[in-house]
Amino acid sequence: MKNPLLRKILAVGGLTRSGKLMEATAAIQRALSSVASPPLRRAAVGPVAVPETEPPRDLTDVLDGFVREVKSNLRAANEAANEAGIAEAPVVIRPAGPRFGASSFTGAAGTRAFKLFEPAGFDHRPLPLVVMLHGCTQDPDDFAAGTRMNELAQEQGFFVLYPAQAPRSNAHKCWNWFSPPDQRRGAGEPSLLAGMTRHVIETHAIDADRVYVAGLSAGGSMAAILAREYPDLFAAAGVHSGIAPGAAHDVASAFMVMKSGPGALRSARPAGASRLAGAPIIVFHGDADTTVAPANGQALISEALGAEPTAVSEVAGGSDRGRRAYERFVWRRADAPADSPSLAEHWIVHGSPHAWSGGAPAGSFTDPGGPDASREMFRFFNEHPGRAQKR
Repeated sequence: MKNPLLRKILAVGGLTRSGKLMEATAAIQRALSSVASPPLRRAAVGPVAVPETEPPRDLTDVLDGFVREVKSNLRAANEAANEAGIAEAPVVIRPAGPRFGASSFTGAAGTRAFKLFEPAGFDHRPLPLVVMLHGCTQDPDDFAAGTRMNELAQEQGFFVLYPAQAPRSNAHKCWNWFSPPDQRRGAGEPSLLAGMTRHVIETHAIDADRVYVAGLSAGGSMAAILAREYPDLFAAAGVHSGIAPGAAHDVASAFMVMKSGPGALRSARPAGASRLAGAPIIVFHGDADTTVAPANGQALISEALGAEPTAVSEVAGGSDRGRRAYERFVWRRADAPADSPSLAEHWIVHGSPHAWSGGAPAGSFTDPGGPDASREMFRFFNEHPGRAQKR
């Protein structure tokens, strides 16, 4: 038999059927490690890492089936042991360590590569997912390094999905937030990113009620579109140095909005845009940003609040352990108690440029001196458990 993956799959099946669950677990882990990190190559027109080869889809599906079978048998064995009063420690499958693997997703609107961070040590219980959308000229590795989101994910237990914009779709690898076909549900890049997110939810131990999206600059602008158009998928959103949906309709208007703020260019929702209430949003913006005018941060808050009768229920300021000074505003419904989940939160970081606040120097477009935007966004996400909150 020439296919080594197929040999491993058949071996796992034999072990499972003969009741050798621990041996099957070890075989699964060996097989997964052999396909988990395919070799990477650099794209000719940009530094987006994409898989050189991918395992055959039908074979990996079979392997996933064996994984589910072994897990089910292990759970049954543990339950039987507990009922019988057996004192031995339960058998669990423990991953060897966190993984940051590369793959791709194809939808009706095209194909995009992505990287997925999977934390270790959480016993396969469903975990939250944060979708991170990079800014122009960035890629998933750069964005992960700059935001330190993977370190936070391992500490607190959540998956992180990093879609990669293709240079063929935008020469500077910007998400096309300014293009009307890419501003509405069921079309263009929003549909592709929503489809990729659903694919990851279906194939990993993810809590579908706790799925969030965040991004920087062009990525933040696209995150705001996803929050507005897919509130049934994303429970909350984080936008750093971004622009409100519908504020531009082409490249020329995009540059005008970036320079001066929405102003007269603010438009109604584009044709076909969702009429659903958008997901709650946390906005970070530096008041020294010369790439995207700080006025865009307030426009994002106004877009998120809409006609909802609201009031600023909390205002804070200062600096965090010697970091940059900031102001923080929290909006809740006018008649809501002070401890109810907020509708929106706005951080204005004084003296910060066009950069991820509190980010690491290892990544591009970061401001290490600012308050920790990654940690504050995940704190905000934890306050908004999504559909579970509404039931």
